Amino acid sequence: MRGGRGLVAPASLWRDRRFVLSWAGNAVSQFGDRISELALPLIAAGVLDASVGQVAWLTALVWTPNLLAVALGTWVERGPRKRRLLIVTDLVRAGVLVTVPIACFWGALTLGQLYAVALLTGLASVVAGCAWAPFFALLVPRSAYVEANSRFGAARSVSLVAGPALGGGLVQALTAPVALVADALSFVASALLLRRIEIDEPAPATAGRPALVRDAREGVTHILRDPVLRASLACATTLNFFTFVSSTGLVVLFADRVLALSPAAIGLAMGIGASGSLVGALGAPWLARRIGVGRGVAVGAVLFPAPIALAAAADGPAWARAGILAVTYFLVGLGVMLFDVNLNSLQAAVIPDALRSRVAGAYSTVNYGVRPLGAIVGGTLATTIGLRATLVTAAVGGALSVLWLLPSPIPGIRDLDHGLNRDPGPDQPSPAFERTPGPVGRATDPSRP
Repeated sequence: MRGGRGLVAPASLWRDRRFVLSWAGNAVSQFGDRISELALPLIAAGVLDASVGQVAWLTALVWTPNLLAVALGTWVERGPRKRRLLIVTDLVRAGVLVTVPIACFWGALTLGQLYAVALLTGLASVVAGCAWAPFFALLVPRSAYVEANSRFGAARSVSLVAGPALGGGLVQALTAPVALVADALSFVASALLLRRIEIDEPAPATAGRPALVRDAREGVTHILRDPVLRASLACATTLNFFTFVSSTGLVVLFADRVLALSPAAIGLAMGIGASGSLVGALGAPWLARRIGVGRGVAVGAVLFPAPIALAAAADGPAWARAGILAVTYFLVGLGVMLFDVNLNSLQAAVIPDALRSRVAGAYSTVNYGVRPLGAIVGGTLATTIGLRATLVTAAVGGALSVLWLLPSPIPGIRDLDHGLNRDPGPDQPSPAFERTPGPVGRATDPSRP
Protein backbone atom coordinates (compact mmCIF):
# COMPACT_ATOMS: atom_id res chain seq x y z
CA MET A 1 0.00 0.00 0.00
CA ARG A 2 1.47 3.34 -1.06
CA GLY A 3 1.11 6.72 0.63
CA GLY A 4 -0.34 9.76 -1.14
CA ARG A 5 -2.39 9.69 -4.32
CA GLY A 6 -2.88 6.49 -6.20
CA LEU A 7 -3.12 4.41 -3.06
CA VAL A 8 -3.60 0.74 -3.70
CA ALA A 9 -5.25 -1.40 -1.04
CA PRO A 10 -3.62 -4.73 -0.23
CA ALA A 11 -5.69 -7.90 -0.05
CA SER A 12 -5.89 -7.29 3.70
CA LEU A 13 -4.88 -4.29 5.78
CA TRP A 14 -3.27 -6.75 8.19
CA ARG A 15 -0.63 -7.41 5.53
CA ASP A 16 0.42 -3.78 5.49
CA ARG A 17 3.18 -3.25 8.04
CA ARG A 18 2.53 0.48 8.47
CA PHE A 19 -1.15 -0.02 9.14
CA VAL A 20 -0.46 -2.80 11.64
CA LEU A 21 2.05 -0.60 13.52
CA SER A 22 -0.35 2.34 13.68
CA TRP A 23 -3.23 0.08 14.73
CA ALA A 24 -1.13 -1.57 17.47
CA GLY A 25 -0.06 1.82 18.84
CA ASN A 26 -3.66 3.02 18.88
CA ALA A 27 -4.87 -0.18 20.58
CA VAL A 28 -2.26 0.01 23.35
CA SER A 29 -3.06 3.67 23.92
CA GLN A 30 -6.82 2.96 24.10
CA PHE A 31 -6.28 0.49 26.95
CA GLY A 32 -4.14 3.08 28.71
CA ASP A 33 -6.94 5.64 28.36
CA ARG A 34 -9.37 3.33 30.13
CA ILE A 35 -6.96 3.19 33.10
CA SER A 36 -6.70 7.00 33.33
CA GLU A 37 -10.47 7.44 33.04
CA LEU A 38 -10.82 5.34 36.17
CA ALA A 39 -7.67 6.37 38.05
CA LEU A 40 -7.83 10.18 37.81
CA PRO A 41 -11.28 10.55 39.44
CA LEU A 42 -10.30 7.99 42.09
CA ILE A 43 -7.15 9.97 42.88
CA ALA A 44 -9.15 13.18 43.15
CA ALA A 45 -11.81 11.63 45.38
CA GLY A 46 -9.73 9.16 47.38
CA VAL A 47 -6.34 10.83 47.77
CA LEU A 48 -7.36 14.50 47.71
CA ASP A 49 -10.92 14.14 49.11
CA ALA A 50 -12.36 16.17 46.21
CA SER A 51 -16.04 17.02 46.08
CA VAL A 52 -18.39 15.87 43.32
CA GLY A 53 -18.18 19.31 41.75
CA GLN A 54 -14.40 19.25 41.76
CA VAL A 55 -14.37 15.82 40.11
CA ALA A 56 -16.80 17.15 37.48
CA TRP A 57 -14.38 20.00 36.74
CA LEU A 58 -11.66 17.44 36.22
CA THR A 59 -13.73 15.87 33.43
CA ALA A 60 -14.66 19.25 31.95
CA LEU A 61 -11.03 20.37 31.73
CA VAL A 62 -10.15 17.36 29.57
CA TRP A 63 -12.61 18.60 26.93
CA THR A 64 -11.99 22.34 27.28
CA PRO A 65 -9.02 22.47 24.81
CA ASN A 66 -11.42 21.45 22.04
CA LEU A 67 -12.64 25.05 22.08
CA LEU A 68 -9.22 25.95 20.63
CA ALA A 69 -9.25 23.16 18.06
CA VAL A 70 -9.95 25.45 15.09
CA ALA A 71 -6.73 27.38 15.77
CA LEU A 72 -4.76 24.26 16.68
CA GLY A 73 -5.88 22.51 13.51
CA THR A 74 -4.66 25.44 11.42
CA TRP A 75 -1.29 25.38 13.19
CA VAL A 76 -0.98 21.63 12.63
CA GLU A 77 -1.89 22.00 8.94
CA ARG A 78 1.01 24.40 8.42
CA GLY A 79 3.58 21.90 9.71
CA PRO A 80 5.12 19.29 7.39
CA ARG A 81 5.58 16.38 9.82
CA LYS A 82 2.28 14.97 11.08
CA ARG A 83 3.82 11.64 12.14
CA ARG A 84 6.42 13.44 14.24
CA LEU A 85 3.69 15.53 15.87
CA LEU A 86 1.76 12.37 16.77
CA ILE A 87 4.90 10.98 18.41
CA VAL A 88 5.54 14.21 20.33
CA THR A 89 1.97 14.38 21.66
CA ASP A 90 2.24 10.76 22.83
CA LEU A 91 5.45 11.55 24.74
CA VAL A 92 4.01 14.77 26.19
CA ARG A 93 1.01 12.89 27.58
CA ALA A 94 3.28 10.21 29.00
CA GLY A 95 5.44 12.82 30.72
CA VAL A 96 2.48 14.73 32.13
CA LEU A 97 0.80 11.60 33.53
CA VAL A 98 3.92 10.31 35.24
CA THR A 99 4.16 13.52 37.31
CA VAL A 100 1.14 12.34 39.33
CA PRO A 101 2.68 9.23 40.94
CA ILE A 102 5.92 11.17 41.46
CA ALA A 103 4.08 13.94 43.32
CA CYS A 104 2.15 11.34 45.33
CA PHE A 105 5.39 9.65 46.35
CA TRP A 106 6.70 12.94 47.76
CA GLY A 107 3.34 13.87 49.31
CA ALA A 108 3.08 16.96 47.13
CA LEU A 109 0.07 16.15 44.94
CA THR A 110 -2.59 18.88 44.76
CA LEU A 111 -5.92 19.26 43.03
CA GLY A 112 -4.40 22.04 40.98
CA GLN A 113 -1.84 19.61 39.57
CA LEU A 114 -4.59 17.16 38.63
CA TYR A 115 -6.43 19.98 36.86
CA ALA A 116 -3.23 20.84 34.99
CA VAL A 117 -2.74 17.19 34.02
CA ALA A 118 -6.31 16.99 32.69
CA LEU A 119 -5.91 20.22 30.73
CA LEU A 120 -2.51 19.38 29.22
CA THR A 121 -3.43 15.82 28.26
CA GLY A 122 -6.63 17.15 26.71
CA LEU A 123 -4.65 19.76 24.78
CA ALA A 124 -2.21 17.15 23.49
CA SER A 125 -5.13 14.94 22.47
CA VAL A 126 -6.68 17.75 20.40
CA VAL A 127 -3.38 18.38 18.60
CA ALA A 128 -2.99 14.64 17.98
CA GLY A 129 -6.53 14.45 16.58
CA CYS A 130 -5.80 17.26 14.13
CA ALA A 131 -2.56 15.55 13.03
CA TRP A 132 -4.21 12.15 12.71
CA ALA A 133 -6.65 13.26 9.97
CA PRO A 134 -3.99 13.88 7.27
CA PHE A 135 -1.81 11.01 8.52
CA PHE A 136 -4.70 8.56 8.14
CA ALA A 137 -5.34 9.73 4.57
CA LEU A 138 -1.69 9.03 3.68
CA LEU A 139 -1.70 5.68 5.44
CA VAL A 140 -4.91 4.14 4.05
CA PRO A 141 -6.36 4.11 0.49
CA ARG A 142 -9.81 5.61 0.11
CA SER A 143 -11.31 2.25 -0.88
CA ALA A 144 -10.23 0.89 2.53
CA TYR A 145 -11.35 3.82 4.73
CA VAL A 146 -14.38 1.98 6.13
CA GLU A 147 -12.41 -1.21 6.76
CA ALA A 148 -9.56 0.69 8.44
CA ASN A 149 -11.90 2.71 10.67
CA SER A 150 -13.64 -0.55 11.54
CA ARG A 151 -10.31 -1.99 12.73
CA PHE A 152 -9.54 1.09 14.84
CA GLY A 153 -13.09 1.09 16.20
CA ALA A 154 -12.77 -2.58 17.14
CA ALA A 155 -9.63 -1.84 19.17
CA ARG A 156 -11.47 0.92 21.00
CA SER A 157 -14.44 -1.38 21.58
CA VAL A 158 -12.29 -4.12 23.10
CA SER A 159 -10.71 -1.54 25.39
CA LEU A 160 -14.18 -0.42 26.50
CA VAL A 161 -15.12 -4.02 27.33
CA ALA A 162 -11.89 -5.17 29.00
CA GLY A 163 -10.25 -1.86 29.92
CA PRO A 164 -12.30 -1.02 33.03
CA ALA A 165 -11.62 -4.45 34.52
CA LEU A 166 -7.92 -4.10 33.76
CA GLY A 167 -7.86 -0.59 35.18
CA GLY A 168 -9.76 -1.61 38.27
CA GLY A 169 -7.38 -4.50 38.90
CA LEU A 170 -4.33 -2.25 38.52
CA VAL A 171 -5.82 0.41 40.79
CA GLN A 172 -6.62 -2.19 43.44
CA ALA A 173 -3.22 -3.89 43.19
CA LEU A 174 -0.97 -0.84 42.72
CA THR A 175 -3.10 2.13 43.92
CA ALA A 176 -4.57 4.69 41.50
CA PRO A 177 -1.49 6.98 41.22
CA VAL A 178 0.85 4.09 40.37
CA ALA A 179 -1.69 2.71 37.88
CA LEU A 180 -1.26 5.91 35.87
CA VAL A 181 2.27 4.71 35.05
CA ALA A 182 0.64 2.02 32.90
CA ASP A 183 -1.14 4.68 30.85
CA ALA A 184 2.11 6.67 30.53
CA LEU A 185 3.87 3.54 29.27
CA SER A 186 1.07 2.96 26.75
CA PHE A 187 1.79 6.37 25.23
CA VAL A 188 5.50 5.57 25.09
CA ALA A 189 4.70 2.29 23.33
CA SER A 190 2.48 4.12 20.84
CA ALA A 191 5.27 6.62 20.11
CA LEU A 192 7.81 3.85 19.55
CA LEU A 193 5.47 2.04 17.14
CA LEU A 194 4.73 5.24 15.20
CA ARG A 195 8.46 5.93 14.96
CA ARG A 196 8.89 2.71 12.98
CA ILE A 197 6.42 3.81 10.29
CA GLU A 198 7.99 5.20 7.13
CA ILE A 199 5.68 7.47 5.17
CA ASP A 200 6.19 10.27 2.63
CA GLU A 201 4.54 13.47 3.80
CA PRO A 202 4.15 16.18 1.13
CA ALA A 203 4.84 19.80 2.04
CA PRO A 204 1.60 21.46 3.23
CA ALA A 205 0.00 24.01 0.94
CA THR A 206 -0.06 26.50 3.84
CA ALA A 207 3.74 26.37 4.36
CA GLY A 208 5.22 29.85 4.56
CA ARG A 209 1.85 31.60 4.67
CA PRO A 210 1.61 34.21 7.45
CA ALA A 211 -2.17 34.52 7.72
CA LEU A 212 -3.05 32.06 10.50
CA VAL A 213 -6.51 33.57 10.98
CA ARG A 214 -7.21 33.38 7.25
CA ASP A 215 -6.19 29.74 7.15
CA ALA A 216 -8.44 28.94 10.11
CA ARG A 217 -11.33 30.76 8.43
CA GLU A 218 -10.84 28.66 5.29
CA GLY A 219 -11.36 25.49 7.34
CA VAL A 220 -14.59 26.83 8.82
CA THR A 221 -15.79 28.16 5.46
CA HIS A 222 -15.17 24.83 3.78
CA ILE A 223 -17.37 23.04 6.33
CA LEU A 224 -20.16 25.58 5.89
CA ARG A 225 -20.06 25.35 2.09
CA ASP A 226 -19.74 21.59 1.76
CA PRO A 227 -23.20 19.97 2.06
CA VAL A 228 -21.78 16.68 3.36
CA LEU A 229 -19.58 18.24 6.07
CA ARG A 230 -22.18 20.82 7.05
CA ALA A 231 -24.92 18.26 7.59
CA SER A 232 -22.64 15.76 9.34
CA LEU A 233 -21.35 18.44 11.73
CA ALA A 234 -24.87 19.53 12.64
CA CYS A 235 -25.87 15.91 13.22
CA ALA A 236 -22.76 14.98 15.23
CA THR A 237 -22.96 18.14 17.35
CA THR A 238 -26.61 17.48 18.19
CA LEU A 239 -25.72 13.89 19.09
CA ASN A 240 -22.82 14.97 21.31
CA PHE A 241 -24.96 17.53 23.12
CA PHE A 242 -27.73 15.08 23.98
CA THR A 243 -25.27 12.26 24.69
CA PHE A 244 -23.72 14.39 27.41
CA VAL A 245 -27.17 15.41 28.66
CA SER A 246 -27.51 11.69 29.46
CA SER A 247 -23.86 11.19 30.34
CA THR A 248 -22.57 7.87 31.68
CA GLY A 249 -22.45 9.35 35.16
CA LEU A 250 -26.12 10.30 34.97
CA VAL A 251 -27.12 6.83 33.74
CA VAL A 252 -25.11 5.21 36.54
CA LEU A 253 -26.81 7.52 39.04
CA PHE A 254 -30.20 6.54 37.59
CA ALA A 255 -29.32 2.83 37.82
CA ASP A 256 -28.25 3.26 41.43
CA ARG A 257 -30.98 5.52 42.79
CA VAL A 258 -34.02 4.78 40.62
CA LEU A 259 -33.45 1.21 39.43
CA ALA A 260 -31.91 0.30 42.81
CA LEU A 261 -29.23 -1.91 41.26
CA SER A 262 -26.09 -2.88 43.15
CA PRO A 263 -22.70 -1.56 41.93
CA ALA A 264 -21.79 -5.11 40.87
CA ALA A 265 -24.96 -5.44 38.81
CA ILE A 266 -24.39 -2.04 37.19
CA GLY A 267 -20.80 -2.91 36.33
CA LEU A 268 -21.78 -6.29 34.91
CA ALA A 269 -24.56 -4.77 32.81
CA MET A 270 -22.25 -2.09 31.44
CA GLY A 271 -19.53 -4.64 30.68
CA ILE A 272 -21.92 -6.91 28.81
CA GLY A 273 -23.43 -3.96 27.01
CA ALA A 274 -20.05 -2.66 25.89
CA SER A 275 -19.70 -5.69 23.63
CA GLY A 276 -22.20 -3.96 21.35
CA SER A 277 -19.51 -1.48 20.33
CA LEU A 278 -17.29 -4.36 19.18
CA VAL A 279 -20.14 -5.83 17.14
CA GLY A 280 -20.81 -2.39 15.65
CA ALA A 281 -17.17 -1.76 14.77
CA LEU A 282 -16.80 -5.12 13.03
CA GLY A 283 -20.24 -4.96 11.41
CA ALA A 284 -20.00 -1.40 10.03
CA PRO A 285 -18.24 -2.42 6.77
CA TRP A 286 -20.86 -5.13 6.18
CA LEU A 287 -23.69 -2.63 6.72
CA ALA A 288 -22.00 -0.10 4.42
CA ARG A 289 -21.80 -2.70 1.66
CA ARG A 290 -25.46 -3.64 2.10
CA ILE A 291 -27.18 -0.26 2.43
CA GLY A 292 -24.43 2.27 1.67
CA VAL A 293 -22.09 4.36 3.78
CA GLY A 294 -24.50 7.30 4.05
CA ARG A 295 -27.41 5.21 5.27
CA GLY A 296 -25.04 3.52 7.71
CA VAL A 297 -24.41 6.97 9.21
CA ALA A 298 -28.15 7.62 9.45
CA VAL A 299 -28.85 4.28 11.13
CA GLY A 300 -26.13 4.96 13.69
CA ALA A 301 -27.45 8.48 14.33
CA VAL A 302 -30.75 7.00 15.55
CA LEU A 303 -29.52 3.78 17.14
CA PHE A 304 -26.85 5.58 19.20
CA PRO A 305 -29.12 7.78 21.41
CA ALA A 306 -32.57 6.17 21.18
CA PRO A 307 -31.95 3.14 23.48
CA ILE A 308 -31.44 5.44 26.45
CA ALA A 309 -35.24 5.69 26.54
CA LEU A 310 -35.31 1.91 27.05
CA ALA A 311 -33.26 2.26 30.23
CA ALA A 312 -35.56 5.03 31.42
CA ALA A 313 -38.54 2.68 31.06
CA ALA A 314 -36.91 -0.22 32.96
CA ASP A 315 -39.05 -1.82 35.64
CA GLY A 316 -39.78 -5.20 37.22
CA PRO A 317 -37.51 -7.48 39.26
CA ALA A 318 -33.82 -6.69 39.70
CA TRP A 319 -32.67 -9.16 37.03
CA ALA A 320 -35.02 -7.55 34.49
CA ARG A 321 -33.84 -4.03 35.33
CA ALA A 322 -30.20 -5.10 35.02
CA GLY A 323 -30.96 -6.93 31.76
CA ILE A 324 -32.63 -3.88 30.26
CA LEU A 325 -29.62 -1.76 31.25
CA ALA A 326 -27.29 -4.26 29.54
CA VAL A 327 -29.42 -4.26 26.38
CA THR A 328 -29.42 -0.46 26.43
CA TYR A 329 -25.64 -0.26 26.55
CA PHE A 330 -25.33 -2.96 23.88
CA LEU A 331 -27.53 -1.00 21.47
CA VAL A 332 -25.85 2.30 22.31
CA GLY A 333 -22.42 0.78 21.65
CA LEU A 334 -23.65 -0.77 18.41
CA GLY A 335 -25.10 2.55 17.26
CA VAL A 336 -22.10 4.71 18.10
CA MET A 337 -19.73 2.46 16.16
CA LEU A 338 -22.01 2.29 13.11
CA PHE A 339 -22.14 6.08 13.21
CA ASP A 340 -18.44 6.71 13.88
CA VAL A 341 -16.92 4.18 11.48
CA ASN A 342 -19.06 5.25 8.53
CA LEU A 343 -18.93 8.99 9.25
CA ASN A 344 -15.17 9.03 9.87
CA SER A 345 -14.65 7.22 6.56
CA LEU A 346 -16.97 9.60 4.74
CA GLN A 347 -15.19 12.64 6.13
CA ALA A 348 -11.77 11.24 5.26
CA ALA A 349 -12.96 10.82 1.67
CA VAL A 350 -14.62 14.22 1.22
CA ILE A 351 -12.07 16.55 2.84
CA PRO A 352 -9.32 17.83 0.49
CA ASP A 353 -5.75 16.98 1.46
CA ALA A 354 -4.79 20.65 1.89
CA LEU A 355 -7.53 21.23 4.47
CA ARG A 356 -7.58 18.07 6.59
CA SER A 357 -6.14 19.42 9.86
CA ARG A 358 -7.94 22.74 9.60
CA VAL A 359 -11.30 21.08 8.98
CA ALA A 360 -10.64 18.54 11.77
CA GLY A 361 -9.85 21.40 14.16
CA ALA A 362 -12.91 23.45 13.23
CA TYR A 363 -15.06 20.32 13.45
CA SER A 364 -13.78 19.45 16.93
CA THR A 365 -14.30 22.99 18.21
CA VAL A 366 -18.02 22.70 17.61
CA ASN A 367 -18.58 18.95 17.90
CA TYR A 368 -16.62 18.37 21.12
CA GLY A 369 -16.89 21.90 22.47
CA VAL A 370 -20.61 21.37 23.01
CA ARG A 371 -20.04 18.41 25.37
CA PRO A 372 -19.47 20.43 28.59
CA LEU A 373 -22.63 22.42 27.81
CA GLY A 374 -24.60 19.20 27.40
CA ALA A 375 -23.31 17.93 30.74
CA ILE A 376 -24.38 21.15 32.49
CA VAL A 377 -27.84 21.05 30.90
CA GLY A 378 -28.19 17.37 31.85
CA GLY A 379 -27.40 18.11 35.48
CA THR A 380 -29.88 21.00 35.53
CA LEU A 381 -32.64 18.91 33.93
CA ALA A 382 -32.05 16.00 36.31
CA THR A 383 -32.46 18.38 39.24
CA THR A 384 -35.66 19.99 37.92
CA ILE A 385 -37.59 17.26 36.06
CA GLY A 386 -35.94 14.10 37.41
CA LEU A 387 -33.54 11.50 36.09
CA ARG A 388 -36.07 9.41 34.16
CA ALA A 389 -37.51 12.36 32.24
CA THR A 390 -34.01 13.67 31.52
CA LEU A 391 -32.97 10.37 29.94
CA VAL A 392 -36.08 10.30 27.75
CA THR A 393 -35.44 13.90 26.68
CA ALA A 394 -31.86 13.04 25.74
CA ALA A 395 -32.94 9.93 23.78
CA VAL A 396 -35.57 11.79 21.76
CA GLY A 397 -33.39 14.85 21.15
CA GLY A 398 -30.45 12.72 20.10
CA ALA A 399 -32.51 10.58 17.70
CA LEU A 400 -33.88 13.71 16.04
CA SER A 401 -30.31 14.55 14.98
CA VAL A 402 -30.95 12.37 11.91
CA LEU A 403 -33.15 15.18 10.56
CA TRP A 404 -29.97 17.11 9.70
CA LEU A 405 -28.95 14.28 7.36
CA LEU A 406 -32.20 13.72 5.45
CA PRO A 407 -32.09 16.80 3.14
CA SER A 408 -28.32 16.38 2.57
CA PRO A 409 -26.50 14.18 0.02
CA ILE A 410 -25.42 11.79 2.80
CA PRO A 411 -28.28 9.24 2.68
CA GLY A 412 -27.65 8.78 -1.07
CA ILE A 413 -23.92 8.02 -0.72
CA ARG A 414 -23.40 4.32 -1.38
CA ASP A 415 -19.59 4.11 -1.43
CA LEU A 416 -16.53 6.36 -1.38
CA ASP A 417 -15.26 5.87 -4.93
CA HIS A 418 -17.84 7.45 -7.22
CA GLY A 419 -18.31 11.11 -8.11
CA LEU A 420 -15.68 12.40 -5.71
CA ASN A 421 -12.88 14.85 -6.44
CA ARG A 422 -10.61 15.13 -3.41
CA ASP A 423 -8.68 18.20 -4.50
CA PRO A 424 -10.86 21.28 -4.96
CA GLY A 425 -9.42 24.60 -3.93
CA PRO A 426 -9.64 25.70 -0.29
CA ASP A 427 -12.55 28.03 -1.05
CA GLN A 428 -14.54 25.52 -3.12
CA PRO A 429 -16.90 22.90 -1.70
CA SER A 430 -16.18 19.28 -2.47
CA PRO A 431 -18.51 17.96 -5.19
CA ALA A 432 -21.37 15.87 -3.91
CA PHE A 433 -21.11 12.15 -4.24
CA GLU A 434 -23.04 10.53 -7.05
CA ARG A 435 -26.29 9.02 -5.96
CA THR A 436 -26.06 5.53 -7.38
CA PRO A 437 -29.45 4.01 -8.22
CA GLY A 438 -30.29 0.52 -7.08
CA PRO A 439 -32.30 -1.29 -4.44
CA VAL A 440 -31.54 -0.83 -0.78
CA GLY A 441 -29.24 -3.55 0.50
CA ARG A 442 -27.09 -3.81 -2.62
CA ALA A 443 -23.80 -1.97 -2.73
CA THR A 444 -22.65 -0.27 -5.94
CA ASP A 445 -19.66 -2.58 -6.18
CA PRO A 446 -20.01 -5.65 -3.91
CA SER A 447 -16.40 -6.64 -4.55
CA ARG A 448 -15.02 -3.62 -2.73
CA PRO A 449 -14.03 -3.95 0.97
